[in-house]
Amino acid sequence: MNEPVNRARRTLNETPADRLVSGVEEVLSEAYGISDVELYQVDYRLSELLPLTEGDPLRGAGHPAWRAFDHQSPLRVDDTAWLPVSMRGERRGVLRVAPVPADPTVLADLAEIATALAHELDAVSPGTDVYSAARRSQRLTLAAEMQWDLLPGRSRIRPSFSLAGQLEPAYAVRGDSFDWSDDGQRLWLSTVNGTGEGVAASLLTSLATHALRNARRAGLGLADQAALADQAIYDEYRGKRHLSVLLLELDLRSGTMTVVDAGSPRLVLLRGGEVTEQPLEAQFPLGMFEATDYREQTFTLERGDRLFVVSDGVVEATGRDVRYGETALDRFLRRTGPMEPLDAVRSLIGDLRAFVAGDLIDDAVVVCLDWTGPQP
Repeated sequence: MNEPVNRARRTLNETPADRLVSGVEEVLSEAYGISDVELYQVDYRLSELLPLTEGDPLRGAGHPAWRAFDHQSPLRVDDTAWLPVSMRGERRGVLRVAPVPADPTVLADLAEIATALAHELDAVSPGTDVYSAARRSQRLTLAAEMQWDLLPGRSRIRPSFSLAGQLEPAYAVRGDSFDWSDDGQRLWLSTVNGTGEGVAASLLTSLATHALRNARRAGLGLADQAALADQAIYDEYRGKRHLSVLLLELDLRSGTMTVVDAGSPRLVLLRGGEVTEQPLEAQFPLGMFEATDYREQTFTLERGDRLFVVSDGVVEATGRDVRYGETALDRFLRRTGPMEPLDAVRSLIGDLRAFVAGDLIDDAVVVCLDWTGPQP
């Protein structure tokens, strides 16, 4: 690793949280004579790249910034470079730097620095609002603020899987959510089809998510995770409030998927270009009754399989008095085969927005999981 990259890493580690981009700019100015540096973060709707300090939002799909973001590769146009700001598959945005010489080595160094910036942004974001506030094009509702802070991220990539999820309406979501975690041998994924309105819905989802995390981190199996969360919700609401959850655990060595369906969203399999709904044993939603016993079921994924989890807000989205429906959903999912999971999720949400001619009224959650097979 060369000295400018090393210096940039040290600078990012030592610079105050609110001045990360300025710190990078100082290093790039001295090392390469670069005088223009700006961070563009993707907004909550995945539809705009918003500047951290000044400039107009970038919306056009053909813009170099979006090409760098979509393809996750650095791009130089004239003397300006657009660099993906991403870490472990989580795409935060792009870094614009200029002037940049026509030297592939310099472009590779700049791309490495942009990745280091992504890691540092992830590290400092819990302690500052600077970057979170700059990536919203409108005010979040309180319920949506709570939901977004609850998420583990929007995308994740490991050698054996790729994963992405999105909530809609992004700036006013209430109860739908998702959560995931992996330890190198297993991947856990949960999706929540929330109920209720406003903060009451987000509080219910937050309770369920934290109860499930508590049980998962204690090493309990899926059925016991569901039972613990079910009891926590029942103890709080005595059956007056409940919510639907789908719990999945993927063995990364074998492709075996374990599932608990607690009144869950729809689970759809895309295999070899064909779309089928995965049959699940429907069980009671969490919190409906006291001391519910949950049962696990298993099936095996094949290398190259893609799973979608979609809540009823997707299928039941209505435009011009017509439901989006399962036929349109299956047809669209079939077209996502060549896309990366985050692009597939974003495209489906975009199709829904076009169908309803605006933001969705009801909550919707979409999660896409690609199984690429066991890895050494």
